[in-house]
This record gives sequence, structure tokens and C-alpha cells, in this order.
Amino acid sequence: MLRKIISAAAFALVLAAGTQADAAGGKAKVTVVFDQKLPNVPGKSMKAVLVEYEPGGQSPGHTHPKSAFIYATVLEGAITSKVNDGPEKIYKAGESFPEFPGDHHAVSKNASKTKPARLLAVFVLNTDETELTTDD
Repeated sequence: MLRKIISAAAFALVLAAGTQADAAGGKAKVTVVFDQKLPNVPGKSMKAVLVEYEPGGQSPGHTHPKSAFIYATVLEGAITSKVNDGPEKIYKAGESFPEFPGDHHAVSKNASKTKPARLLAVFVLNTDETELTTDD
């Protein structure tokens, strides 16, 4: 009987550890950190989004509003990115890349399984846009 209890407890522990690992490698945390209408460009706004990836974390493939021009810079760690049909590329802290209106961001993930990564994405887009990302 004791053997069954120990086996059940061990099995539960393995399941819990697997769930925590999955959560750690899960979807990115996205926070809007700046939102301002551009006073000299009627109908346009600038928004900044902080994207935080746990080790192994990723975002699903996605697009942004057709009006959006995006400048992204890696703040911490390294990000693997693939836009449209281009190659996957790893960007390290301090490096940046653009996304143009209509681009498809096929891959966006933490390049590391052991360290977190953070990305700041700055959007210039139509003020009336409410959804910044549409997942595939």
C-alpha cells in the first residue's frame, strides 16, 4: 500500500513539474507601456509594447494592423524572429529590426531555454486601431 502511495505521489510530482515547465516556456507576457497620439500627424499614434519571454517562451505566428510600422529592439537576452518568407534570425540585446505594414511575423521566441528575454516594440499606427496583434 505504501508503495502505491509513493508511486502516486511521484507521478503527481512529475506531472506538476511538466506543467510548470510548459508554463515557463509558454506564451509571452505583453504589456503596453506607452500610448500617445501624435500631435503633428492627425489620426496616428505611437504605442510601445514590452514583450517578456520566460526561458523557452514564444508568441504564436501573427500579424499587426495594416497601418502599423514597427521598430523592435531587444532589451535583454536573445530573440529568434522570422518575418514573412525571410530566414529565422537571432537578435541579441541591443540589436533591432523593423516590421513593415502587412508583414507576417511567423516566428517570435526566446532563443534561450535557460534565460529570459525582453523586447520593446514601438508601433506607429492609426489611432483607431484597438488590436495590436492578430494570432494566426
